[in-house]
Amino acid sequence: MKLEVFDPAMCCPTGVCGPSVDPELARVASAFFLLKGKGYSITRYNLGNEPQAFITNTKVNHLLNEKGPNVLPLVLLDGEVVRESSYPTNEELAQWFLIDAKELETKKSTNLLL
Repeated sequence: MKLEVFDPAMCCPTGVCGPSVDPELARVASAFFLLKGKGYSITRYNLGNEPQAFITNTKVNHLLNEKGPNVLPLVLLDGEVVRESSYPTNEELAQWFLIDAKELETKKSTNLLL
């Protein structure tokens, strides 16, 4: 099973940087990190850094030409578009990869100093 995410142009591969981090991007980055740790194939392409990937994938290229850049992020599962204009929820990821959604939740720090 292969998940490909075609992100809009972002400052870095995950978009999780800078003084004000988008919590949705942090959730997605964490879920993808955990899934990769379980051995699943997840590839992200950043429009700002990897435009060739958006050109060579015919489905992505077609949707971008048809609907414009607001169609991003695009999520493909085994080559089929499963999500447009938003990232998958943890529940969707769990369903696709046949795992418990709780495995994708970020654990809260127990350090009282934080």
